[in-house]
Amino acid sequence: MAAAGSASWQPQEEGLKEICGLLEQQISPSSSADKSQIWQQLQHYSQFPDFNNYLAFILARAEGKSVEIRQAAGLLLKNNLRTAYKMMSPAHQQYIKSELLPCLGAADKHIRSTVGTIISVVVQLGGILGWPELLQASINCLDSNDLNHMEGAMDALSKICEDIPQVLDSDVPGLAERPINIFLPRLFQFFQSPHASLRKLSLGSVNQYIMLMPSALYASVDKYLHGLFGLANDPAAEVRKLVCAAFVQLIEVRPSVLEPHMKNVIEYMLQVNKDTDDEVALEACEFWSAYCDAQLPPEILREYLPRLIPILLSNMAYADDDESLAEAEEDESLPDRDQDLKPRFHTSRFHGSEDAEDDDDDSFNVWNLRKCSAAALDVLSNVFGDEILPTLMPIIQAKLAATGDEAWKDREAAVLALGAVGEGCINGLYPHLSEIVAFLIPLLDDKFPLIRSISCWTLSRFSKYIVQDSGHQKGYEQFDAALMGLLRRILDTNKRVQEAACSAFATLEEEAAEELAPRLEVILQHLMCAFGKYQRRNLRIVYDAIGTLADAVGGELNQPVYLEILMPPLIAKWHQVPNSDKDLFPLLECFTSIAQALGTGFTQFAQPVFQRCINIIQTQQLAKVDPVSAGVQYDKEFIVCSLDLLSGLTEGLGSGIESLVSQSNLRDLLLQCCMDDASDVRQSAFALLGDLARVCPVHLHRRLSEFLDIAAKQLNTPKLKETISVANNACWAIGELAIKVRQEISPIVMTVISCLVPILQHAEGLNKSLVENSAITLGRLAWVCPDLVSPHMEHFMQSWCIALSMIRDDIEKEDAFRGLCAMVRANPSGALSSLVFMCKAIASWHEIRSEELHNEVCQVLHGYKQMLRNGAWDQCMSALEPPVKDKLSKYQV
Repeated sequence: MAAAGSASWQPQEEGLKEICGLLEQQISPSSSADKSQIWQQLQHYSQFPDFNNYLAFILARAEGKSVEIRQAAGLLLKNNLRTAYKMMSPAHQQYIKSELLPCLGAADKHIRSTVGTIISVVVQLGGILGWPELLQASINCLDSNDLNHMEGAMDALSKICEDIPQVLDSDVPGLAERPINIFLPRLFQFFQSPHASLRKLSLGSVNQYIMLMPSALYASVDKYLHGLFGLANDPAAEVRKLVCAAFVQLIEVRPSVLEPHMKNVIEYMLQVNKDTDDEVALEACEFWSAYCDAQLPPEILREYLPRLIPILLSNMAYADDDESLAEAEEDESLPDRDQDLKPRFHTSRFHGSEDAEDDDDDSFNVWNLRKCSAAALDVLSNVFGDEILPTLMPIIQAKLAATGDEAWKDREAAVLALGAVGEGCINGLYPHLSEIVAFLIPLLDDKFPLIRSISCWTLSRFSKYIVQDSGHQKGYEQFDAALMGLLRRILDTNKRVQEAACSAFATLEEEAAEELAPRLEVILQHLMCAFGKYQRRNLRIVYDAIGTLADAVGGELNQPVYLEILMPPLIAKWHQVPNSDKDLFPLLECFTSIAQALGTGFTQFAQPVFQRCINIIQTQQLAKVDPVSAGVQYDKEFIVCSLDLLSGLTEGLGSGIESLVSQSNLRDLLLQCCMDDASDVRQSAFALLGDLARVCPVHLHRRLSEFLDIAAKQLNTPKLKETISVANNACWAIGELAIKVRQEISPIVMTVISCLVPILQHAEGLNKSLVENSAITLGRLAWVCPDLVSPHMEHFMQSWCIALSMIRDDIEKEDAFRGLCAMVRANPSGALSSLVFMCKAIASWHEIRSEELHNEVCQVLHGYKQMLRNGAWDQCMSALEPPVKDKLSKYQV
């Protein structure tokens, strides 16, 4: 290849031919050449400093070559620039830039588009300042009146707006104003272009700035709105979709801008919500939820509900091309393909009052007009409640009454609508609940599978109330009918119905809890029958239903007749699934719930389960450094699920796990997991550390100081908010260790206290559980080492007492108050300035169950009463609210 000259760089014919030949082979589908070999050859060429010049030349000037080859050169150039641009010589950078600019107006649309993409990458890497000619060239193209040039520049500009919008809204040395100020008037002008492509690109570009709202856009927002209304009925669906998207985004981030025009916007949205183009209708439908989320006055929307609700309902019927219609025909005997399996996410164990929220599994499914309309109806029902029923119910009743096979989609949509408002309109629906349930139960046996599946879901939306009413005879009969109806559907031959029934049943289980006990045998028979016949994807939901059942009925499950139905199929599956198979995750989760529910009843199954968890963790830790000798690819989720199952075992077996721990290397494996770089592995590891500390601390002893150091480190991190769940579990584990090893905790006490105090002092921005666990652990440390902690009391007493008064009565709170009493005995003056807060914390007890602690608290209060003479005590008392004073009377002060 040629030595690089200055701007007069020229390609050599030989090199040009070779590279074009390779690109041709790369893109040709029939080529017999090995693609990886071509790729290696291209990588080899990339070593030459002017290789990217060749690519730019081919893209810009190889007129005789096919557009496909030129595009391939451009895409390769774009990828190379991402990694190499900043290391290239300025002369080569300049050459490439000078070749790209004239192509903005290339005759071929594909070439223009590829050039636009590359220009955006160069601006991403070098900024506007690094390419002063670009602005002028773009403006010349935009002002040229030549469609190719206008479209090419607009395409590049729209990609810059999408990828790096902030670049155009920054000061550029040497420019009198920000680039956005130069471009905006031109973009607005293109709103009126006769060419749909220019209207679409310009509107899309301006929409990218709604979030940033630069002052240039804010100043001309009326012009923008005027432009939007001008495009409202554009013949191009793509443009109408962008108009809707603009209104949805504006209402999310700048509702004040739309308020003066709200009625016009709502009128427009009602109109496009019925657009013949589904994508436009979907974009419009997002508006209703966004309006409600923006906390705008509901009055404005209220008057439109009689027109909006019928539109939503008619859009809730399945579209003819909905992929669910084809899926619904699938019989259970058809094995799942790999792409049918949703990605699954295991939530690591969390010790505290608020668990991470469970997201619905819908993220995997395609979002469409039907789902969006149902979501909008759900949100509206939560804002307007029963007010929507007079409009809604007659439509639902009419659709449900529609007979004949061709009307099944209307009947299905009516059942969906009933479920969508089941939460928001429950007050108005409650008096008719038994009629609704009586109506839904026969639909579980409908001939159309999608009516059977939606009836499962809608029934589950009312499960809380079905369970609530099961106290009297008629209510119990209905609860039983719903339960048996869902169990029948769990054994449906249709996969889609199986999935809906299993999920609905899990919801009913959560609500019904111990009410399920009398029906356990029949429930287990159905679930284990499903377990035997389901394909892989739905099998995961059965595991979930079994785990939820165990959580719901707890120790009731621990009876031989139930275990004989439940355990043999699970154990058979346990032997069948290898350690490297992801189908093991839901099985491990299911065993976790069963171990916790059975308690010591799980002992007979514990040894192989414990051993397998240890083996999985060991193999995965090896795979992390050496996958070849481990024989598996590393996947941290195996470690997380195994740690959580070990926690479940520890919780279930209690001190019974001691013999298993003593014969294993769990301690060393666990220490390694506590130091893992993945936060969810650490989170589960510290949960297990705390659980083990409660039942067999003696086996942690040899490495106690290492465990304590690494746990303390989790609290002392600048990125605390990002790893809050790890900090939470580590904090709890330190407290559990402290009350077991007592004085041996002393070397790290002050390190931990210095991390806990800032958490308590900045509690408002932090997770509630972390604050509670910090308060409890601080108290536990004070209880075991009062002499170390009490000298620092005045620094944290006030914020600590505030946190303590938020915690509900339990054993952990008792420990914290033992610490409080121990500190006050060691340093009474340390709490004087926070006495009012301490009294409030004491008053937060409903009752202290431990007589000994009750007496200690009495002594503390009496001590202060004697210490504070000359009316100081009464002054302190007068600062307390009457309910607090009443609570303190229990302690005879």
